Amino acid sequence: MASAVGMIEVYGLVAAFVAGDAGCKAANVTLEAFDKNKPANADSLPVPLIVMVKFRGSIEDVKAAVEAAEVAANKVSGVIAKHVIASPESGAEKMLKLNGLDKN
Repeated sequence: MASAVGMIEVYGLVAAFVAGDAGCKAANVTLEAFDKNKPANADSLPVPLIVMVKFRGSIEDVKAAVEAAEVAANKVSGVIAKHVIASPESGAEKMLKLNGLDKN
């Protein structure tokens, strides 16, 4: 069985690092590679880069990590969205491995 995944999108890399740190300190989770998105309306956003932080672990730990990450990121620049998937399907697992930080 796949481990749960928690995702939280935040404004900017600083908030992503703060959120990742808080989530890892709050629960027994692992942090996966960040993902980035620069939307078309980037100039109208508080920070022109959206970063997704992904946590893996048990459903209880992932929920705790996402909640801690949300509190921490809101102190920096804000949260856009968050979601927890208890048991991702194989197709979703493939998509979760994608990230845009290693691409130009």
